[in-house]
Amino acid sequence: MRFLLMVGAVASMVACSGRSGPVTGDISEACLAADRRAASPELCSCVQQVANQTLSGREQARAATFFEEPQLAQDTRQSDRPADERFWDRYRSFSDLATEICQPVNA
Repeated sequence: MRFLLMVGAVASMVACSGRSGPVTGDISEACLAADRRAASPELCSCVQQVANQTLSGREQARAATFFEEPQLAQDTRQSDRPADERFWDRYRSFSDLATEICQPVNA
């Protein structure tokens, strides 16, 4: 139930985001700087909005490093440190939700 409420809140926020321009932050800046083919200001703004709802500022800064150095994500995922494991759980939840909400629907 909590997940459904979060999805609804974020989806509503994303639907209204076009009125005030793109949302920026560590995640959206890293997303755009990574220069991946699918990256766009709209997509990166959406991902940033999900990050704002699911990750702390410190966690966002850490996650942003994964765009430039994917090996850091792998190292974090494989770490046995309890703090890394807790962060990875929150990061995966963020990533899964951003994928679900921000991925364009194929018509």
